[in-house]
This record gives sequence, structure tokens and C-alpha cells, in this order.
Amino acid sequence: MPVLDADQVARELVEPGMPAFEEIIRTFGAEYRLANGRLDRPALRSRVFDDAVARAALEAILHPRIRAVLEQRAIAATAPYVIIAVPLLVEVGRYAWLDAVIVVDVPRELQRARLLARDHVDEALADRMLDAQATRAERLAIADHVIDNSGTLADLDATVSALHQHLLARLRSASDISPRVP
Repeated sequence: MPVLDADQVARELVEPGMPAFEEIIRTFGAEYRLANGRLDRPALRSRVFDDAVARAALEAILHPRIRAVLEQRAIAATAPYVIIAVPLLVEVGRYAWLDAVIVVDVPRELQRARLLARDHVDEALADRMLDAQATRAERLAIADHVIDNSGTLADLDATVSALHQHLLARLRSASDISPRVP
């Protein structure tokens, strides 16, 4: 199944010459443009996680664009279903066009450890980043399905495979009861 990733779309939108990139530079200043012309993502990340007003301004630039790109790509997909990976779904909302929400869940401490390893940020910034997100309870409250990602890769693969089969069966069932045009 195709996976459309909001983080990947955000990276595309902040490439040099893209309208979002230019708006970010106008809003936050030329100091966030690296010598090679690209966005200084670590510096901007530090800024927005230290300043709620700055974070809101960045989100106002990016989130509507991200949502529009994801919806366009989902509509264009030809697979039985499409997975839309939106790390901030609870926080930004307005994805009413989704049929179901799958939350990939881990305890906060594991989430924090993975963030530290992935982004190579200090602990204080990692905590600010996690504090800016919805709580685990808020994410679970919107879930139609939950995938526990605190185990092994084999556990995760088995859970994802079972959910995939469930979703395909649901789609087959829905198409069996849908009115057919002669």
C-alpha cells in the first residue's frame, strides 16, 4: 500500500524555490537559509520549540499545504487504500477526508529515546518537542485502530499484516454491499 508521509511532504515543501520555503525565509529571516541555499532545519526547529508564536507561524505556513498535497496524492492513488502518516494529526486536525485513523503507539519514554537517537537533539529539546505534541491519551482517543510499536520488528510486522488483512476484508465487504451500476 502506498504510504504518504506528512514529514516527507514538509521536507519537499521547504526545498529552495518552493513557495513555503520563501514564506518561511520572509517570516523568520535570512539567517535560516544555509550557505547552500537550503533551509537550516535544526536552527528553525530550535527556534519554534522555544517560541510558541513562532511555532504557530510555521504551522500556519506548512500545515495547510501539507494537507492539500496529501489529499491530492491520496485521490490520485489507485491502491485499495492509502496510508497517510501524519505525526501531528491530533494537533492540526482537519483531515475529515480520512476514513480511519491508525495510531502507532509507544510509551513516552520509548518515544523520547527514539527521538533522541533519530534527531540527535539534546534531552531538553526532545522534551519540548514531545510536550508540543498531543498526549498519548489524546492520540489513542481518536484511533480506530492501534498498532503497538514497543516490541520487536517481528511483532510490528505481524500486527501490521493482520491489520492490512482486516482492512482489505472491510473493503471487500463494503464493495459487496454497495449498489452496483449496471
